[in-house]
Amino acid sequence: MQIVSSLFVENFEMREAPGPSTRIDMTGAMFSMAAPSPAPLTISPHLVALIFCPEGESGNGVFEVVFRNGIEEDSEQLARNVSPFTVEPSKFTYRLVKGELEFDSYKQIFAHCRVNKEPWHLVPFTLLAPVGSD
Repeated sequence: MQIVSSLFVENFEMREAPGPSTRIDMTGAMFSMAAPSPAPLTISPHLVALIFCPEGESGNGVFEVVFRNGIEEDSEQLARNVSPFTVEPSKFTYRLVKGELEFDSYKQIFAHCRVNKEPWHLVPFTLLAPVGSD
């Protein structure tokens, strides 16, 4: 299985389309945001990952996300989420993770994502100072 895409979004909805097929409506895709209040604070961005299962695979997987202070695997861990899933071979599924992230300053963090112990897929997220602050 492989991660086709993963990113932070404000909103995520699924809808049916003719076929039958499925459409995914994502709005507010982002890699940064202004803090809603001065640091320190906790924010809860939504990370969505689209995962594809090729024909011939079992369809059973585990999606793991580790939010870290850097790109290295030994960077400080801020939060972690692990969720098993099942997807029909030759189909897609999605995983939605809501991180509870504590920020003591305005900085960049990275969501390290993977399926079944495969290589990490990194997604950056930068918390900016509140709008109107120096």
